[in-house]
Amino acid sequence: MVKRIVVIGPESTGKSTLCEQLAAYYQTTWVPEYAREYLTRYGTSYQHSDLLTIAQGQIAGEDKLAQEALAADLPLLFVDTDLYVMKVWSEYVFDQCDQWILNGIATRKYDLYLLCNIDLPWVKDDLREYPDEAPRRELYNIYRDLMINQTVPWVEISGGYNERLQKAITAVDMLLKK
Repeated sequence: MVKRIVVIGPESTGKSTLCEQLAAYYQTTWVPEYAREYLTRYGTSYQHSDLLTIAQGQIAGEDKLAQEALAADLPLLFVDTDLYVMKVWSEYVFDQCDQWILNGIATRKYDLYLLCNIDLPWVKDDLREYPDEAPRRELYNIYRDLMINQTVPWVEISGGYNERLQKAITAVDMLLKK
């Protein structure tokens, strides 16, 4: 059985970097955020219906890589964002969320969440939308509330890149000891 560890949080909080570092440390694979691929290909002028397509692409990629990890006898899979991210994005931008996403949140199983704080400097790129402190803090608090109100263990990840990696490794090692 492959343990799935999800790295979530607002944009520009080091999720992809942390996934890549953890995958290298544990000699396994990780699932990139499909939204980046989608928005790079189709542009940043998206509609609510695009978020369902992105969510389905994220899950398809995750399931494919989970099967590959299982076949290669890898014990861990790091996931850069999940359906909670799609829920937050949908509700924050469009005040609604597709039922498929909500159903997926209720049925998909994960082993650990790593919630990235906003204490890293925001890095501009063409896909990011919220450089200001207020929406970043608001989004972080939404993610934190989601973590508090679900049953999967979670750990807040904060500090510089090295500190974040060490906190994440400690959390994953604890998971592996169970």
